[in-house]
Amino acid sequence: MRVYKQLLLASAGLLGISSPALAQEQQQPEATNANEAANVIIVSARRRDEDVQDVPAVIDTVTSEDLSKLSMRDFKEVQTLAPGLELTTNANGIGGNAKMRGVNFDVNASGNNPTVEFYMNDAPTTAGLVLQQMYDIGQIEVLRGPQGTLRGRASPSGSITITTKKPDLYSYGGVMDMTANDIGTINFKGAVNIPVVEGIAAIRAAGVWDENEGDRVRSIYANPDPFWRTKSGRLSALVTPTDWLRFEGMYQRTDVQGRTYDQVASFTEANPNATPSPVVISTKDRLSIQEDPRVIRQFFDLYNWRAEASQWGQRLIYQGQHYTQKIHSTDNVDDGNFFAGDVNQVTDTYSTSTSHEIRLQNDERLFDMFDYVVGFFDNRNHPDTTLNSPTIVRLPTALGGGIAQVVQTPVESEGKSHEQSFFGNLTGHFGGFEIAGGVRHIDYKNRSILTVNSTALTDRTQHEKAWIYSGSLKYNFSRDLMVYASTGSSWRPGIDVTGDFNIAPSALENSFLHLPAETSKSYEIGLKSTMLDGQLRFNLTGYHQKFKNYPYRAPGNGVFYINTVAVRDAAGNVTGTAQQVSNFNFVGAVPVEVNGVEGDVSYTILQGWDLSAQASYSMGKIKNGTVPCNDLNGDGVPDAVTSTPTLAQMQGAVGTDNISACQVNQRSGFMAPFSATVQSEYSFPVLTGANAYVRGLLTYYGKSKGDPTNAYDDVPDYALVNLFAGLRADDGAWEIGFYAKNVFNTTETLTRTTPLYTGYQQLAWAGQFNPSTGRPVFTGSSGATYTSTYTGVTTTIPREFGINVRYAFGSR
Repeated sequence: MRVYKQLLLASAGLLGISSPALAQEQQQPEATNANEAANVIIVSARRRDEDVQDVPAVIDTVTSEDLSKLSMRDFKEVQTLAPGLELTTNANGIGGNAKMRGVNFDVNASGNNPTVEFYMNDAPTTAGLVLQQMYDIGQIEVLRGPQGTLRGRASPSGSITITTKKPDLYSYGGVMDMTANDIGTINFKGAVNIPVVEGIAAIRAAGVWDENEGDRVRSIYANPDPFWRTKSGRLSALVTPTDWLRFEGMYQRTDVQGRTYDQVASFTEANPNATPSPVVISTKDRLSIQEDPRVIRQFFDLYNWRAEASQWGQRLIYQGQHYTQKIHSTDNVDDGNFFAGDVNQVTDTYSTSTSHEIRLQNDERLFDMFDYVVGFFDNRNHPDTTLNSPTIVRLPTALGGGIAQVVQTPVESEGKSHEQSFFGNLTGHFGGFEIAGGVRHIDYKNRSILTVNSTALTDRTQHEKAWIYSGSLKYNFSRDLMVYASTGSSWRPGIDVTGDFNIAPSALENSFLHLPAETSKSYEIGLKSTMLDGQLRFNLTGYHQKFKNYPYRAPGNGVFYINTVAVRDAAGNVTGTAQQVSNFNFVGAVPVEVNGVEGDVSYTILQGWDLSAQASYSMGKIKNGTVPCNDLNGDGVPDAVTSTPTLAQMQGAVGTDNISACQVNQRSGFMAPFSATVQSEYSFPVLTGANAYVRGLLTYYGKSKGDPTNAYDDVPDYALVNLFAGLRADDGAWEIGFYAKNVFNTTETLTRTTPLYTGYQQLAWAGQFNPSTGRPVFTGSSGATYTSTYTGVTTTIPREFGINVRYAFGSR
């Protein structure tokens, strides 16, 4: 690693000497310069190119230049530019999450239809594929509010579209980008563009190689350091045999290998009255009590293709995509670290998805008044997961109290969904007024099968149909001031939650595993203004959204329940069943109301000095919803549980229901309700054809409360500051930059679970031995638990200092 950094620093020095002369020979960037000079941001939120200030919706744009300026490598860093957006990946490596506008989403609990959809080159894709290392990106658009009458699938909170850079038909070119930092990261990415037949066919190849230490959480034991490696390549092709016909194709392969540890902190950090830990650990220590690392391996293959035909002012578009994801991960079930060595659940996920969309839209406005889009969408998903669910059987204390046996229960989850829909949108322009409306009819089919011990525990088939709509009215008082009002609805299919492998579930338990379809309606008003010849922009919007049957997932360690497991002998034969206390993040279908305000302002103070700020406030609340809960005293109010209940306590509290339910009025999301970002850049000439720059990014998060039943997981307000400085060519052909992220090394505990625990089966022994074998004779087993003195935590990103070197030539 040290050699890599030395090579990178040497490259930076050589580039600083040679690039000014080389840059004089390169061509200026293409037509985007005109828009940049006019401070115009072009988006495709409504399936056509428009100035963002003309679209009656809240849209955050992140360009390739933004990503380069702020040395962004991981896609999750995009959230620092879009207040109110939270991007996370699951610790087990299976999928990722996008949260926005006051509600949560977790792919492990909420199925394949997220609250925020992701699109890669106009086709829906999985968050797990997107939330990786970024490279060769053209533009990212974050669209807020209900989506679905214009693109892909319905989503209640928004969508994020990613457009990769397309081949240039006329110019050779390429870009090379290298980054290294002081905390073990080395990142190389680049691209090359080749016009095969000038003006007709071209290809573009791009890739990234990244090695880092992930979240830098280490084990207290003598284990290997955390490690994360991403290798990805993309090949794109563009063919335009005539001026009215266009073909695009792309293939992307991503290979990820990880070795991570789950971070913990002593419970005494939050509760001084708690039992002291054998090794005192604070959040700032970034430590884990895992004895073995979690192993993650991911493979993603993405195929994306497109055809366009334009004639008579109309455009016919076909967009297709197919992706596969293979994920292997381990997950320690001895969370409390009660036994010597880790006991891992091994999970293998294999998913495929194929989508087709064909749509017709106008290039030229009909009768100088109307724009339209009509189309058909087809999507098939096939996610399969296999895992072993281990049950630890413990020896009696008199016999050492170690692990007698680990009973492995094979589990298979299979799903097949097929969604088809017809959609249409019409926009009318009448002087200063614009009226737009759209509908989509959804036909959804799904079959999900959960098999435990080769026996189908559930086999559920869904077939549902639904309509969603959108509408907006905007009025331009002048070229520089627009007000608008909009409404929209959304629909998501009912979900089947996987993770509870109880072989004797109760009716109440099943109600928190198999949920009805969710619906929502949203109302929004806003204004957009541009003043001082585009130097000042100000946008503001307020919204209200109501959900029915929103899937609310129990946070933290989840909810305790009585779990019936199979008991096996040494040969693996089932000899009976036993009950034990387990926990799981069950899901309840609840009504939710969300209210929020979003705004942004940007101003060019002086030539070369820009300032911008964005802010978001969103509060979502469950309104008299029935949720799974810990209610040991039976009063209908969720209990604040800081230790694992015994089996006798659970049986007394829940009877034959296995689980408790509570009626609640509480927050539906765990993000900070208020967040904001402030950016500023000042550049000035220092050399012929080159500018020096200083940039700053401040991201602020307000106070936040997590699980209402956990008094120890509240988060105070905090801010993260990133600084950048360097030298950049006027035409962007080269750049040498230094940066510091989280300059002040701000460390805050973002999430904290209740104390970790380990559940197991305790063998009973009356002190007798088998006279023929000499082995102890056990008299049965019973469920038992151990409560740790540690809690699971997550924290803010570590501070890093780094250097970035970039060089580009010809077509970028």
